[in-house]
Amino acid sequence: MRHPVLAEDLEDVASRSLPFRRLAGASVLVTGAAGFLPAYMVETLLWLNETRRLGIKVLALERDAAKARRRFAPFRGRRDLRVIAGDVCEPVAGRLAPDFIVHAASPATPAVYRSRPAGTLLPNVVGAWRMLELARRGRAKRILFFSSSEVYGRVPRSWGPVDESRWGPVDPMGERSCYAEGKRAGEALCAAWRREHGVPAVVVRPFHTYGPGMPLGDGRSFSDLVAGALNGRELVLRSDGRAVRSFCYAADAVAGFFTVLLKGEPGQAYNVGQDRAAASVLDFARLLVRLFPERRLRVVRRPGGAVPAGAPDRITPDLGKLRALGWRPRRDLADGLRRTVAFFS
Repeated sequence: MRHPVLAEDLEDVASRSLPFRRLAGASVLVTGAAGFLPAYMVETLLWLNETRRLGIKVLALERDAAKARRRFAPFRGRRDLRVIAGDVCEPVAGRLAPDFIVHAASPATPAVYRSRPAGTLLPNVVGAWRMLELARRGRAKRILFFSSSEVYGRVPRSWGPVDESRWGPVDPMGERSCYAEGKRAGEALCAAWRREHGVPAVVVRPFHTYGPGMPLGDGRSFSDLVAGALNGRELVLRSDGRAVRSFCYAADAVAGFFTVLLKGEPGQAYNVGQDRAAASVLDFARLLVRLFPERRLRVVRRPGGAVPAGAPDRITPDLGKLRALGWRPRRDLADGLRRTVAFFS
C-alpha cells in the first residue's frame, strides 16, 4: 500500500499535460534507482502502468542491492519492474538496449563528498560515459542526465536568479569539487556525444528538492531541520542561517524531469526548481515552527558551523526555459512541508 500523500503526488505528476504516450510499450532504464528522486521517477512510471495502462518496462539499476530490495519491496513480483544490482561505472548494463535512459546515479550529500570523493566523481563521469555509449549503441530515443545547481559554482548575489547560460567559479581542488566538477564533466560528455554521435541527450539541473521519501538528517541543513521537526526536538542551526536556497517539492521536480525527458531539446540543460519558494535556512526553520505549533519546536543557534567551503551563500533558479515547455509548479513551501511531515509522521 502506498502512503496517501505519495499516491496523490504520483497522480499529480501523471495528470500533467505531458506526452506520456511516448513511453507506451517502451523500456526505461533508471540508474541510482533507489535514490530519493530516481525512485520517485520509477514509482511514477509504475503508476502510469497502473492507471494509464502504458505497458512501460522499468529497469532499475542500483549499486546497493539491499537498499534496492528495501525500496522496491512493495513491487516484488511485478512483471513491469526489473531490479538490476550493479555499479553504473561497470559494464553491467551492456546487454540492455533501453528506449529511454535516466542517469541519476550519484551521491548528493556533503558527508559523502568528504568520505567518498572518488565514489562521488566516478558515477557522474565514467557512469555518464557508459550510459551515453549505451544510448548510442542501442539508438535510445532519449537520455536524461541528472546534473545539479552545483554546476553554477559560487554565484554572486548580484546575479539574482541564475539561468542556464551563466556559471561561476568552482575550486577544482575543493572538498565539494568531486560533485560539482563531476556534474560539469557529465554535462560536457552529454554535449560531446550529442554533437559527435547524435545521441539525444538532455540535462536537468535540480535545485534543492524535498518531499516524501527524502533522506533525513543527512547533514544538509534543510534535511536536518525536517528531521528535527519530525522528532519534536530543537531545530539546530549550525551557521548564521542566512544562506538562501530555492526549495522545490518533489512532485513538482519530478514533473519537471519528465517534462525535459519528453519535451526538452537534445543538447540543452534545464533548471528544475521552484522560483517562488526561495527562503533562507533561518526562514525555513521558522516556517516549520509556525506550521507545526503542536510540536513545540524552537530554533536554536549553535555557533561554530558555517556554510561548507565552496557552497554559494545564495542561489535561486531562472526557470524560463522549463516554463517555456509548459511546466508549472503546484506546491508552495508551506504546502510541501505539510505534505512531507504528514508522509513521515
